Amino acid sequence: MENKLKIQIWSDIMCPFCYIGKRRLEDAITQFGHQDAIEIEWKSFQLDPNFIASEDDNLVDHLAEKYRKDKDWAIEMLENMTQNAANSGLEFHFEKSIMANSLNAHRLLHLAKQNQLGSELKELLFKAYFTDGEDVNDKATLQRLGTELGLDANKVEEVLNSNAFTKEVEEDILMAQKIGVQGVPFFVFDNKYAISGAQHVETFTKTLEKVWEEGQFESKITILNATSEDSCGIDGCN
Repeated sequence: MENKLKIQIWSDIMCPFCYIGKRRLEDAITQFGHQDAIEIEWKSFQLDPNFIASEDDNLVDHLAEKYRKDKDWAIEMLENMTQNAANSGLEFHFEKSIMANSLNAHRLLHLAKQNQLGSELKELLFKAYFTDGEDVNDKATLQRLGTELGLDANKVEEVLNSNAFTKEVEEDILMAQKIGVQGVPFFVFDNKYAISGAQHVETFTKTLEKVWEEGQFESKITILNATSEDSCGIDGCN
């Protein structure tokens, strides 16, 4: 049996279900009997790689326009998402959300991953966007988050002021396309099974136990739970 049960996770910082899915997986790992044998690798995914933010951007208006609905519908959608997050112990404050392109954040995540701090930075980025209402495309914000985490300040600055790790972000997205990822979050367990969407904690727990018990890992991926719900794709969140 391998020493590490590797979980690869494709997600975007701008995706609310990705934060919820992260917390549900963590709850499942807490209940799992082999926590020390888990290795998590974060993979980049951008819901809208061409998005350019402006001062006039408003999340409610953006959702209403995107789905061709009225503002009341968008507000209700965000309220439901906020309650969904609260059920997993998360605080969402969409009224403070600053819409942003996530490329710079993903590039910084690759630097953090090199320093075994990928999961820690992912948490800080999610919290910054969904809870604290910070601009996760702002270089000063990313510089602060990276250095607070313990990354070398000069290296963080070097990455943010260059195109470093852009290729790695693009490769992650291309890999997602190759294995058929339609929306995020998308979890791959030791390159054998996959879970699509922010599934219930029990689903993650059962998958962890199944992969662990089988012990012999194959390259072919079988999606155990596929759904268009509780995930975000290029057309929005369901």
